[in-house]
Amino acid sequence: MKVLTAQQIRELDRFTIENEPISSVDLMERAATYGFYAMDGLVEHFSSSLVYVCGKGNNGGDGLVMARLDVEEGWDVTVIVLEHMEEGSADFAKNLYRLSDETDVEVVHVRSMKEFPEIDPDAVIIDAILGTGLSRPLEGLLADAVHHINSLENHVVSIDIPTGLFAEDNANNNLERVIRADNTITFHCPKLSFLIPETGNLVGDFKVVDIGLMAKEMNPVSPYEYLDGEELKKFHRQRPKFSHKGTFGHALLLAGSKGKMGAAQLATKACLRSGVGLVTAHLPSCGMDIMQVGVPEVMCSADSNENLLTELPKLEGFSAIGIGPGIGTDKDTANVLKRLLQDAKVKLVIDADGLNILSENRTWLSFLPKGTILTPHPKEFERLAGKWENSFERLKLQQEFSAKYGAVVVFKGAHTTITTPAGQTFFNSTGNAGMATAGSGDVLTGIILGLLAQGYAPEIAAVMGVWLHGAAGDAALASQTSEALIASDIISNLNSAFRELAI
Repeated sequence: MKVLTAQQIRELDRFTIENEPISSVDLMERAATYGFYAMDGLVEHFSSSLVYVCGKGNNGGDGLVMARLDVEEGWDVTVIVLEHMEEGSADFAKNLYRLSDETDVEVVHVRSMKEFPEIDPDAVIIDAILGTGLSRPLEGLLADAVHHINSLENHVVSIDIPTGLFAEDNANNNLERVIRADNTITFHCPKLSFLIPETGNLVGDFKVVDIGLMAKEMNPVSPYEYLDGEELKKFHRQRPKFSHKGTFGHALLLAGSKGKMGAAQLATKACLRSGVGLVTAHLPSCGMDIMQVGVPEVMCSADSNENLLTELPKLEGFSAIGIGPGIGTDKDTANVLKRLLQDAKVKLVIDADGLNILSENRTWLSFLPKGTILTPHPKEFERLAGKWENSFERLKLQQEFSAKYGAVVVFKGAHTTITTPAGQTFFNSTGNAGMATAGSGDVLTGIILGLLAQGYAPEIAAVMGVWLHGAAGDAALASQTSEALIASDIISNLNSAFRELAI
């Protein structure tokens, strides 16, 4: 799904109102109704008491509609209206009248924090103060109300966006004046700031609600995409009945060194589980028995060196090549990578120590074959591309890096970010904190390599691999705690991830 700016979403609202056609107040009713259904499952386990804190704009109007619907469902509802402006929006006023006319809900009008009522510690607070139109830090009553809500221990659900948060770049915002939500119910698409580390933690878990905007008809342009399984299904290939192992490619993985053969094993197993037909692992001699006993399905090529990689095997017959997991940064190993960059005729995946070698020899970046996939974590990318002040600067740096070197860059983390040479940026929707564990990145390398070897284009192999990796981690979390989850659990649950794409 496209990630749109706040301005683009306002244009979609206007386009829908004019062309569906539908009145703005009826569109608000529809959006808030869908939001009400989405919120129902979030709050029922916490309390039977809801406190709506509303501003006087359209976000407040959404809150008033949802409050009315909650009253009709039998919830104990209190509404607090912050009098931060003289005149509210027309649709806010209509819904305030309707709430008062159709229910006996208590509405408390607050002009200063002295009038702000005490909130039961068991109540769920619904933040419907301000929406996506904000462009400067909060001040006055709004800032004071946000500070007070953040000082409480109540569960907080924000409508569309946490109050005080900008929809895009928050470099000039005061994040101390932003609601810290436990959940956010957002309309049409996630906002870019939800996917950025500095601000995403203020959003909590978010749920995207389709409110029927005419996006296909208007077709807004955006370089940003939020990955979900539905979109990836069209790229997932069904395996033909009359096929054989040669149909699905032959991957070469250069991995491992003494004491780091676990990384090679994990990447190899993940590659096999991704559907590739054949895998050959080129290893230091000390790793041969380890790999052949631990992963009997893989073919092995032994380096003449006992402890590390010093030789590049023959490259003929392979459909994709991966390098990096556990190889170390010895100068002889670095020369193997240099020769690979110069000699390879197929697509590459470079991870881990392969990236560290590149960062120590940055002139070699010009040797990268077009479409090479790089999978750095934050420190690895910093060593490759330089420092940044905030995640928006990093995102721009990543986009520029992809364009300059013709590489697909997979920046690992929550909502892993994939940038392509063509200027596309994808944010992943799957994964969890339990995947922050040793070997998780090696598993991702193996998955992407396996997809690349099967003939998927580099961009598709990267985005599908990232999504599958996260989906497998989510499936693993169903039977593990986030503390107990390990990289092998991700591999074991790849079948569940593939099933989601096949449905």
